[in-house]
Amino acid sequence: MTTDAVVPEREILTYDLFGTAVRDLAQQVVDDGFEPDIVLAIARGGLGLAMGLGYALNVKNLSAVNVEFYTGINERLDVPMMLPPTPAAIDLTGMKVLIADDVADTGKTLEVVRDFFADHVAEARTAVIYEKPWTVIHPEYVWRHTEGWIDFPWSSSPPLVGG
Repeated sequence: MTTDAVVPEREILTYDLFGTAVRDLAQQVVDDGFEPDIVLAIARGGLGLAMGLGYALNVKNLSAVNVEFYTGINERLDVPMMLPPTPAAIDLTGMKVLIADDVADTGKTLEVVRDFFADHVAEARTAVIYEKPWTVIHPEYVWRHTEGWIDFPWSSSPPLVGG
Protein backbone atom coordinates (compact mmCIF):
# COMPACT_ATOMS: atom_id res chain seq x y z
CA MET A 1 0.00 0.00 0.00
CA THR A 2 1.36 3.41 -0.91
CA THR A 3 0.20 6.80 0.19
CA ASP A 4 0.66 10.28 -1.16
CA ALA A 5 0.16 11.84 2.26
CA VAL A 6 2.73 14.48 3.11
CA VAL A 7 4.47 13.85 6.39
CA PRO A 8 5.23 17.17 8.07
CA GLU A 9 8.91 17.84 8.59
CA ARG A 10 10.08 17.58 12.19
CA GLU A 11 12.78 19.63 13.85
CA ILE A 12 14.95 17.51 16.11
CA LEU A 13 16.69 19.49 18.83
CA THR A 14 19.36 17.52 20.66
CA TYR A 15 20.93 18.58 23.94
CA ASP A 16 24.12 19.46 22.02
CA LEU A 17 22.18 21.67 19.61
CA PHE A 18 20.34 23.20 22.56
CA GLY A 19 23.70 24.32 23.97
CA THR A 20 24.56 25.87 20.63
CA ALA A 21 21.17 27.60 20.45
CA VAL A 22 21.61 29.13 23.92
CA ARG A 23 25.04 30.53 23.10
CA ASP A 24 23.91 31.83 19.69
CA LEU A 25 20.87 33.55 21.23
CA ALA A 26 22.99 35.06 24.00
CA GLN A 27 25.41 36.37 21.38
CA GLN A 28 22.50 38.00 19.52
CA VAL A 29 21.49 39.77 22.75
CA VAL A 30 25.07 40.96 23.35
CA ASP A 31 25.51 42.08 19.74
CA ASP A 32 22.24 44.03 20.03
CA GLY A 33 23.53 45.87 23.10
CA PHE A 34 20.58 44.75 25.25
CA GLU A 35 21.53 44.26 28.90
CA PRO A 36 18.60 42.63 30.72
CA ASP A 37 18.21 43.03 34.46
CA ILE A 38 16.22 39.79 34.64
CA VAL A 39 15.56 36.75 32.48
CA LEU A 40 11.94 35.64 32.76
CA ALA A 41 11.23 32.04 31.76
CA ILE A 42 7.90 30.87 30.45
CA ALA A 43 7.46 27.49 32.11
CA ARG A 44 7.93 24.82 31.22
CA GLY A 45 9.55 25.13 27.81
CA GLY A 46 11.50 28.30 28.53
CA LEU A 47 13.08 27.21 31.81
CA GLY A 48 16.23 25.64 30.34
CA LEU A 49 16.70 28.48 27.89
CA ALA A 50 16.32 31.11 30.63
CA MET A 51 18.89 29.34 32.81
CA GLY A 52 21.35 29.10 29.92
CA LEU A 53 20.83 32.73 28.92
CA GLY A 54 21.25 33.80 32.54
CA TYR A 55 24.65 32.15 32.71
CA ALA A 56 25.76 33.29 29.24
CA LEU A 57 24.68 36.90 29.87
CA ASN A 58 25.86 36.94 33.50
CA VAL A 59 22.34 37.73 34.73
CA LYS A 60 21.69 36.14 38.13
CA ASN A 61 18.16 37.48 38.48
CA LEU A 62 15.90 34.78 37.01
CA SER A 63 12.20 34.26 37.44
CA ALA A 64 9.47 32.14 35.87
CA VAL A 65 5.85 32.47 34.94
CA ASN A 66 3.65 29.43 34.39
CA VAL A 67 1.43 29.50 31.32
CA GLU A 68 -0.78 26.66 30.14
CA PHE A 69 -1.70 26.60 26.48
CA TYR A 70 -0.72 23.31 24.84
CA THR A 71 -2.50 20.23 26.13
CA GLY A 72 -1.00 17.80 23.57
CA ILE A 73 0.47 17.64 20.08
CA ASN A 74 -1.39 20.30 18.09
CA GLU A 75 -3.96 20.51 20.91
CA ARG A 76 -4.33 23.73 22.85
CA LEU A 77 -6.71 25.73 24.97
CA ASP A 78 -8.64 28.60 23.36
CA VAL A 79 -6.34 31.14 25.05
CA PRO A 80 -3.16 30.83 27.13
CA MET A 81 -3.80 30.88 30.88
CA MET A 82 -1.28 32.29 33.37
CA LEU A 83 -1.14 29.99 36.37
CA PRO A 84 -0.27 31.04 39.91
CA PRO A 85 2.04 32.03 41.31
CA THR A 86 2.94 34.87 38.96
CA PRO A 87 5.82 37.25 39.64
CA ALA A 88 4.51 40.52 41.00
CA ALA A 89 4.64 43.02 38.16
CA ILE A 90 5.58 45.74 40.65
CA ASP A 91 8.78 43.83 41.47
CA LEU A 92 9.87 44.34 37.87
CA THR A 93 9.21 48.07 37.75
CA GLY A 94 11.85 49.85 35.72
CA MET A 95 13.67 46.65 34.79
CA LYS A 96 14.81 45.48 31.38
CA VAL A 97 13.33 42.01 30.97
CA LEU A 98 14.34 39.24 28.59
CA ILE A 99 11.43 36.79 28.22
CA ALA A 100 12.57 33.28 27.23
CA ASP A 101 10.50 30.47 25.73
CA ASP A 102 11.20 27.43 23.60
CA VAL A 103 9.03 28.31 20.61
CA ALA A 104 6.86 31.09 19.21
CA ASP A 105 4.23 28.92 17.53
CA THR A 106 0.99 30.89 17.64
CA GLY A 107 2.82 33.53 19.69
CA LYS A 108 -0.16 33.90 22.00
CA THR A 109 1.72 32.72 25.09
CA LEU A 110 4.49 35.25 24.52
CA GLU A 111 1.87 37.91 23.85
CA VAL A 112 0.03 37.22 27.12
CA VAL A 113 3.25 37.35 29.16
CA ARG A 114 4.65 40.42 27.39
CA ASP A 115 1.37 42.30 27.74
CA PHE A 116 1.05 41.34 31.42
CA PHE A 117 4.37 43.05 32.21
CA ALA A 118 4.39 45.78 29.54
CA ASP A 119 3.17 48.64 31.73
CA HIS A 120 5.52 47.81 34.61
CA VAL A 121 8.93 47.30 33.01
CA ALA A 122 11.33 49.66 31.33
CA GLU A 123 11.64 47.33 28.35
CA ALA A 124 10.74 43.75 27.50
CA ARG A 125 12.29 41.71 24.70
CA THR A 126 11.73 38.09 23.77
CA ALA A 127 14.05 35.21 22.90
CA VAL A 128 13.03 31.82 21.53
CA ILE A 129 14.78 28.82 20.10
CA TYR A 130 12.25 28.43 17.29
CA GLU A 131 9.84 30.79 15.54
CA LYS A 132 7.03 29.68 13.25
CA PRO A 133 5.95 31.92 10.36
CA TRP A 134 2.36 32.35 11.57
CA THR A 135 3.19 33.62 15.06
CA VAL A 136 1.50 36.84 16.19
CA ILE A 137 4.66 37.85 18.08
CA HIS A 138 8.01 38.10 16.33
CA PRO A 139 10.68 37.74 19.01
CA GLU A 140 13.72 39.98 18.87
CA TYR A 141 16.03 36.98 19.25
CA VAL A 142 15.41 33.74 17.33
CA TRP A 143 17.75 30.81 16.79
CA ARG A 144 15.86 29.06 13.97
CA HIS A 145 12.69 29.37 11.91
CA THR A 146 10.53 26.34 11.15
CA GLU A 147 7.08 25.22 10.09
CA GLY A 148 7.52 21.71 11.47
CA TRP A 149 6.71 20.08 14.78
CA ILE A 150 9.68 20.28 17.14
CA ASP A 151 11.02 17.35 19.12
CA PHE A 152 12.73 18.89 22.14
CA PRO A 153 15.13 16.61 24.03
CA TRP A 154 13.24 17.08 27.30
CA SER A 155 9.82 16.26 25.90
CA SER A 156 10.39 13.77 23.08
CA SER A 157 10.15 10.74 25.40
CA PRO A 158 7.04 9.98 27.46
CA PRO A 159 7.03 10.81 31.19
CA LEU A 160 8.31 8.14 33.56
CA VAL A 161 5.23 8.53 35.75
CA GLY A 162 1.55 8.98 34.91
CA GLY A 163 -0.01 12.35 35.06
